[in-house]
Amino acid sequence: MHSSESRKLRTADAATYCGLSASTLNKLRVFGGGPTYLKLGRAVCYDVSDLDFWLATKRRASTSEGRKRAALSADGEARDGSRPSWPS
Repeated sequence: MHSSESRKLRTADAATYCGLSASTLNKLRVFGGGPTYLKLGRAVCYDVSDLDFWLATKRRASTSEGRKRAALSADGEARDGSRPSWPS
């Protein structure tokens, strides 16, 4: 493996790396919301750098932060038409 290449993990190892069960990672792959993955023939692999990026997007400063983001529409406006007070 070249030094510029990132390590690849199979689903079970990627789940352990993220602190999830393999079943949860499988469901996230099917229904969306999970990390980017590679399909190599029949094998599913995860690049460690993609896992790190995905984990970084899950950081929250408070429990209400997730609800605020979920209430936003695709254009960044809240359902009531107001704009969020945090940077997008």
